[in-house]
Amino acid sequence: MIVTEKSPEEVKSLRFVLHKHQAKSLHYDLRLERDGVLKCWALPKGVPMVSKEKRLAIESGDHKTDLLYFSGIIPKGQYGAGEINIDDSGKYEILLWSDIKIEFILKGDKYKGRYILVRFQKAGPKTWLLMKAD
Repeated sequence: MIVTEKSPEEVKSLRFVLHKHQAKSLHYDLRLERDGVLKCWALPKGVPMVSKEKRLAIESGDHKTDLLYFSGIIPKGQYGAGEINIDDSGKYEILLWSDIKIEFILKGDKYKGRYILVRFQKAGPKTWLLMKAD
């Protein structure tokens, strides 16, 4: 298990974006800045709003940080084709980052508070569960 801690200066600079993405089906993309890229998860049913509610999160690979500010249309034939809009964005703080659990605090306009991503090993290597913590 790898646990990473950031200095206070690094924590302040961490950004996130939550995209509403109308591709093959409507879903949300959670993107957390880390090590110069955006770590990303597709959320078929969005972000949980109440404590202990669990939502499926499919790890979708790293993306460039340019996506932090992107809204628009991804053309047909390209990965993720469809309309993408920012649902929320802001800063976030890492509490724990390991291979099986990521705990963080979102500091957006719409989404605030502590969230936990836990790897859902039985469902496959890229499958996680996202929960809102107390």
